[in-house]
Amino acid sequence: MTTNSRAVAVPVPGTRVDDEPVLTPAQRRRRRRDAPAGSHRRGRKVLGYAGITVTFLAVALPLYFIVITSLKTHPDIYANPITWWPTVFAPENYGYVMREVRFDRYLRNSVIITAVLTVVQVVLGVLCAYAFAFLRFPGRNLLFLLVLASLMVPNQITIISNYALVAGWGWRNTFQGIIVPLAGVAFGAFLMRNHFLSLPKEILEAAEIDGTGFLRTLFRVVLPLSWPTLVAFILITVVTEWNQYLWPFLISDTDAVAPLPIGLTQLQDNEGLTNWGPVMAGTVLTTLPMLIVFLLLQKHMIKGLTAGAVKG
Repeated sequence: MTTNSRAVAVPVPGTRVDDEPVLTPAQRRRRRRDAPAGSHRRGRKVLGYAGITVTFLAVALPLYFIVITSLKTHPDIYANPITWWPTVFAPENYGYVMREVRFDRYLRNSVIITAVLTVVQVVLGVLCAYAFAFLRFPGRNLLFLLVLASLMVPNQITIISNYALVAGWGWRNTFQGIIVPLAGVAFGAFLMRNHFLSLPKEILEAAEIDGTGFLRTLFRVVLPLSWPTLVAFILITVVTEWNQYLWPFLISDTDAVAPLPIGLTQLQDNEGLTNWGPVMAGTVLTTLPMLIVFLLLQKHMIKGLTAGAVKG
């Protein structure tokens, strides 16, 4: 009895059978192991996009509401339910702010206070950080800890003593009475010192070998390498001082020295009621300069805040 047998071809890994690749056992195990990881990555990506969306809405909706309310009439503002688009646009709210609050005077005061405080804090902060980073003197670490400790003290705690001191010097309702107590350098010293310590020591040693002086090294070597962090420091300082309210409110008695946040309080009537249309218009006008500055320098700020976060 004769049987015809036909040889069966064994698939060889690396070839294709029916347009499907032939995998080795190790490749099959790896594919099974990586399949759940791919789904986890997709899940993390979805959660990431969801978090970004929620964060965007949390930031954008209040800004949108402020801008839209600044263009609403009084009945629209108090309509129930809230309307997200004005039935009648009221740009006269902006004219009311410019006319009734002496916006130009408060704007001038804000520019003066912010500019002087920014220059003072940046100059003193950079010099202080440079000394803490590169000078060797007894008690340096203890002194730096004291500087850091001052960051832990809320400004509200020192208001009474600062007020008594400023009033005793006769500085009430003056620019120096507002500026001097706010001219602290603790944050700038902390931020810039940490960045200075991350700079390559070889560059500083080369500058020292070339005979570059201490201050010349700062301006010719250290600061050019620290530009992103310095811009971030400047922007943070500008925004912080532009928005100062409590201390200028206590010291300023007239619009001769009061900044914009104080001027917005003039939009309340004698009974303490708030005219929200002009208030929101004033808020938009007050925020606009800082928004423009941030949009122009945001790349430098982000680069400066993330400097040193990634090695290499």
